[in-house]
Amino acid sequence: MRTVAVTGGIGAGKSTVCALLSRRGVPVYDSDSAAKRLYVEDDSILDAIEEAFGRSVRTVDRKPDFKKIASIVFSSQEKLKALESIVHPAVMRDFRHWKASRETFFDSIDAGDTFFGTEPFCVLESAIILDKPEILSSVDNVVLVDAPLQTRLQRACARDGSDPADVLRRMAAQRLDLSKVDAVIRNDGSPEELDIEVPRVFRALRSR
Repeated sequence: MRTVAVTGGIGAGKSTVCALLSRRGVPVYDSDSAAKRLYVEDDSILDAIEEAFGRSVRTVDRKPDFKKIASIVFSSQEKLKALESIVHPAVMRDFRHWKASRETFFDSIDAGDTFFGTEPFCVLESAIILDKPEILSSVDNVVLVDAPLQTRLQRACARDGSDPADVLRRMAAQRLDLSKVDAVIRNDGSPEELDIEVPRVFRALRSR
């Protein structure tokens, strides 16, 4: 089964596109949600983080303290990379298990138009994949969801209630290497237009 990554900058609408694909029957793996789940389900992740940083990262009831973890890696690229070296492999192992279960299911069905072609595929939703070779190597294609800066800014502020200046700083910190992108979905119109654009892009991608 082919894996297509869907990524995009802040406010571009990658989650909206992934939700649309999911409604069409395409399996979507949200790597960000998976990471948060694994923090809770897999004690070995917190054990490794505590060993790496020499301090507890759990709340009093032994759950992951995400604020404490964030404070450790804040403004330290070295510590952030150390954290990612623990969490990212765990997420990719989980993704491979998830994908295998979907492959077994889809072996028994006809893909039809649901998958915009004759072969089922799954989607890996990831905001950071273009900057992470170890994740990028696990996918066959990358689709970027994009929209004008002002549109993205308005969406992000409305969604998070964030200050525009803070959102702009976060946007400036994102680096999107377009040389690694196979197709672009423009998400600057109505939901109806997006419903047309997504199948169009994926059909073109599947025909390659």
